[in-house]
Amino acid sequence: MAKIDGHIDSAEMEHIISIGERKGMRAQDVRALLANCGSVKLTMPNNDIDRFDQIYDLVEMMLADGIVDDSEMEFCIDIATKMGFRKAVVGVLVKKITTGVKDGLTREEIKNEAIHFLELQ
Repeated sequence: MAKIDGHIDSAEMEHIISIGERKGMRAQDVRALLANCGSVKLTMPNNDIDRFDQIYDLVEMMLADGIVDDSEMEFCIDIATKMGFRKAVVGVLVKKITTGVKDGLTREEIKNEAIHFLELQ
């Protein structure tokens, strides 16, 4: 995601490292992973909570540099669709996360609203 707009700025790198650290990785391991990301095979999460968390992390990454590039938004929507979210709700889900992050809501508040939204669809 960070490379989709052609560069990784310092805010994006810090955010990537913080996500890695939350997942139990060291900063140097995250940097090494980024350097070799073309050879990494992605595994998709198998439940809605894990799918939401990964989409949330992608959206946070998209917002990290303060510029929302159309290709970044399309990438988030494409990944959410590939993860198994219904195409009819993916755009709304990504926008709900984006708006929630910009409005300063916590991850849990956004997750609860998103799960409620997804259950109604």
